[in-house]
Amino acid sequence: MSKNSIAYDKAYQFAIRIVNAYKYLTETKKEFVLSKQLLCSGTSIGANLAEANSAISSSDFSAKVSIAYKECQETKYWLSILKDTGYIDEKAFNSIYQDAEEIAKILFAILKSTNRTN
Repeated sequence: MSKNSIAYDKAYQFAIRIVNAYKYLTETKKEFVLSKQLLCSGTSIGANLAEANSAISSSDFSAKVSIAYKECQETKYWLSILKDTGYIDEKAFNSIYQDAEEIAKILFAILKSTNRTN
């Protein structure tokens, strides 16, 4: 995976959305705890893919992609909590959650593919 990969690009754009959501949640909604969790997991996806770019082995690569996948799943959890507690509305939730789902599917496909070759 390179910095020009679809997964990396989508994760990077997703991280920007997460940062903007964090700013909205803290500045407008005055919510600081859940939004911090969202910020950490949502930006960690791309950070782990960046680390995968410099993996020293195929198992190292798989490990970093696996962490990115798990962070994506965690991000979906925090998004659901924020929606169900009224901090984000249904429309915003659906939009960003759909992006997270798409990234998770891509990462899972990469993991399946790399685990077959190991």
